[in-house]
Amino acid sequence: MATKIIYFTVNGRPEQAEFPVDCPAQDVKDLFRAAAEAGPHDILKLLQSLEKKILLEAGETPTIVYEIKNQVELFREKLEMYGLIWLTDLRSKIDNIDLLIMLTSAVCHDLDHTGYNNAYQINARTELALRYNDISPLENHHCAVAFEILEKKESNIFRNLTTEQYKRIREGMIKCILATDMTRHNEILNKFKSILPVFDFTNKDHKDVLMMIMIKVSDISNEARPMDVAEPWLDCLLQEFFNQSDMEKLEGLPVTPFMDRDKVTKPSSQTGFIRFVLFPLFIELANLFPCLEQHIIDPVRKALDYYTEMEKALEKKQNRTQNEKMGKAKEMTQDTAKEPEVQSEQQQTSNQNFSKPGGALKPIVL
Repeated sequence: MATKIIYFTVNGRPEQAEFPVDCPAQDVKDLFRAAAEAGPHDILKLLQSLEKKILLEAGETPTIVYEIKNQVELFREKLEMYGLIWLTDLRSKIDNIDLLIMLTSAVCHDLDHTGYNNAYQINARTELALRYNDISPLENHHCAVAFEILEKKESNIFRNLTTEQYKRIREGMIKCILATDMTRHNEILNKFKSILPVFDFTNKDHKDVLMMIMIKVSDISNEARPMDVAEPWLDCLLQEFFNQSDMEKLEGLPVTPFMDRDKVTKPSSQTGFIRFVLFPLFIELANLFPCLEQHIIDPVRKALDYYTEMEKALEKKQNRTQNEKMGKAKEMTQDTAKEPEVQSEQQQTSNQNFSKPGGALKPIVL
């Protein structure tokens, strides 16, 4: 098929695209306009529709779809980390090596994610669980993959650092990435709360805990973003959760409660998560950096209100549906109960006829 090349620039960088020769000029213009106007939610909708189509045709989601979603998600979380560093003016409080550790950890912390959490890995006795002895299998894997990439000549961004600097960065990245294992959430948060009253930016232990808190906030801060951006990401996450619970049921494994599509709804998943995970974490970080309240706590309050209202509306709808079903069932029961009553009346009439004088059959006299 004959094609034509169209040359263009993106942020000053030369690019090119290939189209069929007979492709109408207006279609080309429309495509470029749509690409220019697309936001994160458009990309996610495209990925979701692609994933559904592949699932219908192939019966499973290929690795490439997970890889694309992971790349978009990792980029988003790097931006979240950059935003936190900028808002809190950490550049004036800690040195460049620590900033590099946090930014690089944000990029690498979910590398090569399988789409199934640690509970599944351990219960299913996967290769990762066996390799890392059931200790944060995914986070250990993300970290190992990160350093495999960083060891390659073409991607070794640390090649000009000294041995001591590299050792410090590797140690810091391992701490940060392993801190994203949610089974350690309370442990890390309680440690941060204990040092908060006497927090000292010159104390290495204090800074290490803060860096772990920062990457945790970046990792789970979806609800701090505008709802039109956050909600499509939530839809993707819930689909991933439901896929895992389906697999757990299929394989006879313990079903992760908050992933069970038969028990979890979008609003119920978020109201509990915001109240018991996000608020306690975000509030403690805002105690150290009060400027963050308007940026991460206020938006999360709005998200909680949004999902609380959604949950109430869903409960009303479910109650109404349940009442309608009960009403129909009651009507059917009443209709069924009437039929025997009619038969009983008929039988009673027949019995009365036999009991009346002359009503019974007289014996035949031969």
